[in-house]
Amino acid sequence: MRPQIKKTKFGMIKIEDEVYEHDVIIRLNGAVKKRKKKLSKSVYGTSHKMSADEAQHIYEDGAKRLIVGTGQEGMLKLSDEALDFFKKKSCAVDLLATPEAVKEWNNADDEVIGVFHITC
Repeated sequence: MRPQIKKTKFGMIKIEDEVYEHDVIIRLNGAVKKRKKKLSKSVYGTSHKMSADEAQHIYEDGAKRLIVGTGQEGMLKLSDEALDFFKKKSCAVDLLATPEAVKEWNNADDEVIGVFHITC
């Protein structure tokens, strides 16, 4: 079951009844996990650009789409290598500011995974 995201604002996201104060990944099975930003930060010196290593960590077999909440102001980007990785897996990527990504997530009806950056 896909959990519903109830609210987001700078520095937080509320998924069902739980409040998170860090970036999250929502898995195909609905599990909410902390985003492993260090996988990108070690490559680019910032977690605002997703690396191929982080893309591989995020992806799950069977995912048809990835919804990326790029932050309240849209700062998170995917590297060309990360985009290529998802393309090779036939996993569409939707990059949206986090408030818009939340709406898209809550209305999704396909095999979707999500990454939500909750600050900038």
